[in-house]
Amino acid sequence: MDLTPYLESVRSDLEAVAGSDEATLAVADRLARALEASLQLRMLDALGQAAQELGEQLPAGRIDVRLSGRDVHLVLAGDEPSAPPPPVVEDDGGTARITLRLPENVKTRVEEQASREGISTNS
Repeated sequence: MDLTPYLESVRSDLEAVAGSDEATLAVADRLARALEASLQLRMLDALGQAAQELGEQLPAGRIDVRLSGRDVHLVLAGDEPSAPPPPVVEDDGGTARITLRLPENVKTRVEEQASREGISTNS
């Protein structure tokens, strides 16, 4: 599912409310640009919560939310054994631990850049 049409619909709604006044249209355009990232995150939050609620109703398996650019995929995952969760690391609250899957070419570029800067890939 591509989120772009939904974001464009919000932009169209703002433009419709703005009417034909050029100044108001300019404000609506700026608002749409400012809200786009926040709206996308909120849509992902809603999809994640919906997947979790539906997954709880399944007799087996779960629903995963998978992202690829702006494309979101809801996938029915089987009940195959999964890897144990990573250990919980106590932290001072300044950082968060996440697992990120990258295409191989992006991973290679990240590693090269980290090497050039003399830092670890995790940094």
